[in-house]
Amino acid sequence: MIELIPAIDIIDGKCVRLTQGDYGTKKVYGDDPLEIAKMLEGCGLKRLHVVDLDGARESRIINYKTLNLIASRTSLVIDFGGGLKSGKDLEIAFENGAQMITGGSIAVKAPELFCQWLHRFGAERIILGADAKDEKIAVSGWQETTKQELIPFIEEFHRHGVKKVICTDIACDGMLEGPSTGLYVKIRQAIPEVYLIASGGVSSIKDIETLENAGIEAVIFGKAIYEGRIKPQELEKLNS
Repeated sequence: MIELIPAIDIIDGKCVRLTQGDYGTKKVYGDDPLEIAKMLEGCGLKRLHVVDLDGARESRIINYKTLNLIASRTSLVIDFGGGLKSGKDLEIAFENGAQMITGGSIAVKAPELFCQWLHRFGAERIILGADAKDEKIAVSGWQETTKQELIPFIEEFHRHGVKKVICTDIACDGMLEGPSTGLYVKIRQAIPEVYLIASGGVSSIKDIETLENAGIEAVIFGKAIYEGRIKPQELEKLNS
């Protein structure tokens, strides 16, 4: 069964979603991320992907109190990302209840540091964030596209011990037009050993089933829940 990972993105302590990483498209879906997390837990979900969008913009962890609240009041297994740039940031994230962290821009801009985290905290706790536009890696809240090719980028970090990868196709993110299943299959065929987490574009339960049928291990989704495209009872049924 595909692992279902709902996402909560946080700005100013509120649950929001952006479209293609553009802060100008911010839409608030709830003032209380904890209540949303409890709703997701009530659907039988076990995992949660939390993104500190303030942190991503400021290049340091900011919304750790909200992380702590969700971690202490639910039993969800949380991976946390957004603005993690130092070992201190990671310590704060782990101290406040994150079981895993996701590093994206840092892996591009300071690969040696990312690899240090990998060896210090272990491959089960450090997830590689591979965000791509036209199969080129994008960083800094997706405002900057690099010349690095997506699959060689993942392959390089897999050689350094990465086991889990979240891959977001920026063109799909927040668009509710379906995920880049073909891209994920391509990655899966090139690097079958990594635990691949698809992210971006999920608009319905059918999209999740398509990814599952394609052999993708896990999927992150958010906007489809908040927009009512995926109903809580559908998640309960899929997760049963």
